[in-house]
Amino acid sequence: MSGEAPLVFVVDDDPSVRESLDSLLRSVGLAVHAFETTQAFLASDRRDVPNCLILDVRLPGSSGLEFQRRLALSDSPPPIIFITAHGDVPMSVAAMKAGAVEFLTKPFRDQDLLDAVHRAIELDRKRRAEADVVAVLRDRFAALTAREREILTLVADGRMNKQIAGDLNLSEVTVKVHRAQVMQKLQARSLADLVRIADRLAADTTRR
Repeated sequence: MSGEAPLVFVVDDDPSVRESLDSLLRSVGLAVHAFETTQAFLASDRRDVPNCLILDVRLPGSSGLEFQRRLALSDSPPPIIFITAHGDVPMSVAAMKAGAVEFLTKPFRDQDLLDAVHRAIELDRKRRAEADVVAVLRDRFAALTAREREILTLVADGRMNKQIAGDLNLSEVTVKVHRAQVMQKLQARSLADLVRIADRLAADTTRR
C-alpha cells in the first residue's frame, strides 16, 4: 500500500478555496480529494495510501479543532494541516499540541503549504512503515508460549538467566532454552535487538 501515490484531502466549506487548493496541489503532481464538510470526508471511500488532510479551522457545525480531536481517536488519523482566515495564537498552540503538522493563516504562501503537505505525507509514510513492522512483530509474538512471554518480559527488564530461573522456579538450563526459543521466534539478532522488539511491542500495547 505504502508504495502507491499519496493523496491529499481538503475539507473547506468555501468552494473557491477548494478549487484553488485543488489546482495548486495538482500542479505539483499530487492527487486531491476535496470536501465541503467533515461529514462528506468521513463518508467517502478513502484509499489506504499515504495521505494528509488540509482542514479549515472554521466549519459549519463542529470546528476543525473538534474534528481533529475526533480523528485522533481513529486507528490511523491523517496528519493535519490547518488553514484559517481567523487564527490566533491560542488556537494555533492548541492545534499544534494536538499533533497538527502546520497551522497556516490565510493568505499564506503557496510554497509554505506545499512544504507542509510534503512533510505531512512523509510523516504518514513513516507511520505506515512502522505500523507494518509492528504488525509483523505482533504476529511473531503471538507464536510465543505463555512461559516464553514471561521470560521475554524479564529479559527486557534486564534480569539475568540465573535471576529469571529464581523468579520462575526453573533451572537455569531451562531458562536458556526458552530464551533461545524467544530469540528465534522473534528473529532477534542480539540481546539489544530483543529488548528493542520488546519495547516496540509494549508501546504498541499501550497505544491500543
